[in-house]
Amino acid sequence: MGKTTLSINLAHAFARAGFNTLLVDADPQGSVGLSLTRQSRLLSGFYDFLADPSIPMERLIVPTRLETFALVAAGQASDYEAGNGSSGAHLARVRAFLRNAAARRYDICLIDTAAGLFGVTNDIISSTDAIIIPQQAEPLGIRSVPKLLEGLNRLRIMNPRLNVLGVCLTMLHQGLAESTEAASALHQLLPAEMLFQTFIPRDDIFIRASAKGLPVGALENGKGAEIVFDSLRAEVQAKLARSRATTNYQPH
Repeated sequence: MGKTTLSINLAHAFARAGFNTLLVDADPQGSVGLSLTRQSRLLSGFYDFLADPSIPMERLIVPTRLETFALVAAGQASDYEAGNGSSGAHLARVRAFLRNAAARRYDICLIDTAAGLFGVTNDIISSTDAIIIPQQAEPLGIRSVPKLLEGLNRLRIMNPRLNVLGVCLTMLHQGLAESTEAASALHQLLPAEMLFQTFIPRDDIFIRASAKGLPVGALENGKGAEIVFDSLRAEVQAKLARSRATTNYQPH
């Protein structure tokens, strides 16, 4: 299970807890949109706004069955916009999008980006208040985490308020030595405060939810599994609260 499934389930957890939540699909693959609304390729979305910031937010926001949960799809311009422009090319328009979202008084706006620190993803990180790093519990991926954190520290020059909330381990297979050893290695690499205590286990129900692109609670017998994301949501809330207590941080 990767970043998109984590984004969907964490956003769903915030919405279930009563937070007015907006989930934005900024991955050009459009995984969030395709998961939660099969007509997402026909919708205007995030990348369409980057191409034309005069598009009103009302055309971009898609409600869901849960009153407190809405999403913005990647949009029809995702293939073009993602492949055109270096880091900084869309910075002003990304920030305009976030201002428009904030004006609608969402309690939290979660953005699922493409992997890496380049292009539009770089512009998003340079404009947001906080970032969560999902990391699969596998040896090769673990080795790249310190370099990623170094890159995020460099981005603080452009975005001093950026709060790296931490690394969340996903697909942790507690019965597989390679997976648990990778998790142990990450604990040795990073200070304790940089790792979420909540991890996402490799479990059949999470894999089924990922395959269907749904929040795990939408599956039959999936309600019990929601506790994992409720725990992660509580950790995120606590980290954001501590950040607000020490800075002038204002979440979108």
